[in-house]
Amino acid sequence: MHESLNFKTFTVAAVQAPPVFLDAAKTADKAAALIGEAARNGAKLVVFPEVFIPGYPYWNWITDPVTGGAWFDKLVRASVFAGGPEIGAIRAAAKASECYVVIGLNERSQVSLGALYNTLMLIGPDGAVVGKHRKLVPTWAEKLTWTGGDGSGLKVHATEIGPIGSLACGENTNTLARFSLLAQGELVHTASYISLPVAPPDYDMAEAIKLRSMSHSFEGKVFTITATSTVSDEIIQAMEDIRSDARALLERRSSAYSGVIGPDGREVVPGLIDDEGIVYADIDLGKCIQPKQMHDITGHYNRFDVFNLQVNQQPQSPAFFHGHAPFEMKQADAEEQSGETEIP
Repeated sequence: MHESLNFKTFTVAAVQAPPVFLDAAKTADKAAALIGEAARNGAKLVVFPEVFIPGYPYWNWITDPVTGGAWFDKLVRASVFAGGPEIGAIRAAAKASECYVVIGLNERSQVSLGALYNTLMLIGPDGAVVGKHRKLVPTWAEKLTWTGGDGSGLKVHATEIGPIGSLACGENTNTLARFSLLAQGELVHTASYISLPVAPPDYDMAEAIKLRSMSHSFEGKVFTITATSTVSDEIIQAMEDIRSDARALLERRSSAYSGVIGPDGREVVPGLIDDEGIVYADIDLGKCIQPKQMHDITGHYNRFDVFNLQVNQQPQSPAFFHGHAPFEMKQADAEEQSGETEIP
C-alpha cells in the first residue's frame, strides 16, 4: 500500500455546499462545476458532502413516518444508479480536471424499488470508478430512508496521491470501522457529512464534526478531509410544506463544518463553519511518519495477540444463486465496465 509513496505535497479541497435539492442532473452539473473550480486552484483531491446527489432526507427529522413516506417516494425517484448518466457527468469532470473525487449519492438498488444506499464513490483522474462504499448503519432517523451497506466497500484504495479511505457522517464515530481503514494503511481519510440543524439543542453539530475529524487524525496519524453540506433556502422552503416552523429549525447556526485536519489532530488551515465555500490545504504525507513513532495503533503501539478485529468484506445479496453471480453484482460490473468506456 505504501511502497509507491513519493511524499510530494499536493492540494486537497473540501466542498461545503448544498445540492440542487432532489434534482440529480442539476446537482451533478453543480458538482462538475465545483470540481473544475477546485482543480483550477490546484486540487488533486476534491471531497463532497454526504448524499450530495440529490440531497438529504430532512423530513425524517421533522415529521412522522407516514407523512414522510410521500417524500421517500420523491427521493427514490430522484436518486441515481451507480452507472447512471449523473455519475457519468461527475466522472467526466474528474477526468477533464485530472483529479480524484469523492462524492456522496443516494444510490438506487438494481433489485429493489424500496432500497436506497447512502453511498460514497471514489473516482480517479482518468474518470474510472476506483471504489464505492455504502454506509454501514444509517443513523437514528435515517433508518427510515437507507438500507445498510456491507463490508465489501470498507476498503482503502491505493492511488497516485496516497492510500484513501472514506466514511459517511456517523460512521466516523464507529471506532471499529475507522480502525479497519487504518489497518489497511490509510493515510488520507475523507469524511462526508450533512448539516444537521435539527440535532438536540445542546448538540453543536459543527463542533462534533470537527471533533470526530480531529480524533481520527490524531489516533491514526493521518490527514482527514471533511466536507459537509449546507441547508439552502430551497431546502427550507420545501420542508415548510411539511412543517410551518421548518425555517426556525433548519436555520440554526453552527451546524456544518468543513476542513482539513493534520496527523497531529490540528487544522492544517482554518475550516469553514456554516457558509458555502471550498476549503483548500496543501498536505504532505511525510508528516504522518514522525507522530507514528510515538503512537502507531496499527503497528508497534498495539497488541495483536490480545486484540483481534475480523472484518467481513464479502458482498451481500438478497439471494445467492449457485452457478451464477447475484443479479445486482453482475449489473454493477456491467455498469462499471460500460461506464469506463463511455467517459470522453
